Amino acid sequence: MMTIRYAMCVVGALALASPVAAQVSGNVPGGVEAGVPGGVGGGVPGAGGVPGAGGVPGAGGVPGGSGAAPGVMVAWNEQDAARQDRERELAEREAQRARSERERENSLYEQASNALYEGRYDRAVTNFSRLADLKSSRADAALYWKSYAQNRLGQRAEALATIAELTKGYPTSQYSKQARALEVEVRAQAGQPVRPDAQADEELKLIAINALAQSNDPQALPLLENILNGNASPRVKSQALFVLAQLNNPKAREILRNVAKGSTIPELQARAIQYLGVHGGAENRAMLAEIYASSNDVDVKRRILRAFMTAGDRDRIFAAAQNEKTPELRLEAVRQLGNMGASEMLWQMYQKETSPDVKRQIISALQVSGNATRMIELAKTEKDPDLRRAAIRNLGVMGSKAAGDTLVELYNSETDAANRRTIINALHSQNNATALVALARKEQDLAMKKEIVQRLANMGDNKVARDYMLELLK
Repeated sequence: MMTIRYAMCVVGALALASPVAAQVSGNVPGGVEAGVPGGVGGGVPGAGGVPGAGGVPGAGGVPGGSGAAPGVMVAWNEQDAARQDRERELAEREAQRARSERERENSLYEQASNALYEGRYDRAVTNFSRLADLKSSRADAALYWKSYAQNRLGQRAEALATIAELTKGYPTSQYSKQARALEVEVRAQAGQPVRPDAQADEELKLIAINALAQSNDPQALPLLENILNGNASPRVKSQALFVLAQLNNPKAREILRNVAKGSTIPELQARAIQYLGVHGGAENRAMLAEIYASSNDVDVKRRILRAFMTAGDRDRIFAAAQNEKTPELRLEAVRQLGNMGASEMLWQMYQKETSPDVKRQIISALQVSGNATRMIELAKTEKDPDLRRAAIRNLGVMGSKAAGDTLVELYNSETDAANRRTIINALHSQNNATALVALARKEQDLAMKKEIVQRLANMGDNKVARDYMLELLK
């Protein structure tokens, strides 16, 4: 056995040096004939070898190396493409799991916030408690609003305990200042019953705030600022901020800028950024740019990019897409360019980009922008196999006739099996049964024809697909 292994090693080394050396004459009794097991060409089982051993199976070799058979190279390329697809699918599943978790947290937070806005404080306490137990990125917010709702229910001791949990567990929270103010209010109200007219007072305040929006009275500004910095309900604070955003007054803009920079709780900061985008004059956009440049908070910067999109500020988003150092913010900027239909900016960026992740996001953004011409160009000319398949997949999503015709053209000229399967899936995404049936009728490769038929079988009540199923049974 040791002799056979030694022969394999020696002849394998010769095969690496020259394809011609990949064969050993059968003159040596018991020698290995017809190729080197595990050699560069993939190896052929020994024809003779030790009597009764039946030859030595190939040990693996180096697929695609010198002397490799074309079939071996094709098979290896297909396996590599399949491996890349599996790795990408695994990464996408993990990303989807993280997104699902965030969506669950966001949904729970929204439910709790809605209950708070509607004065259903018992339900708000329940939902904020569940969110706090998840220890998510919003746990500190959940504890603050839970204590707020408990105080509204007259549960003073419970509210104080929740505030203590917040200050101990999250000492640097943006809610710390508000929590301290709420603690003073709770302690002052300790032993006092819940005021049944509190809801009526809130409604009166909302009416008064709305009236101030019409009057543009400068005396209203300090009152509105006090509401934002105090312990008013989220409804009252939100309305006060909305009124501030309407006032054409330097002091009002200063207050709004401070809130957008994070002088108060994150919910109001997010709304202030949104309002600056909605009222997107040059001064407001410059204010957003100033906050973006000074902030290290990824969530805040992401909101500003979205506010730029609302304000129609393509140039600032384009600058972020090119120059932002944080990868997820670059990807967000690219997404917003797609939402704005800035396909030529995206195309210009694609030509210079070196990051595969950013290029992949640009491809998705081009699809959102509806630029089928550029997507067709990428599907035909992109050299990176993974990015080319991404372009092909997006052609399927775009669904235009030109996209469908291009997919058929690509299929007919394509030799790579993995790419052909991607094209089949893209046509299936288009629900393009006519094209798939035509390809199935011409396809000579049984495995590929089976792929096409399977996609047609999944098209449900599509008449063209159903008629072809009946044709196969005749």
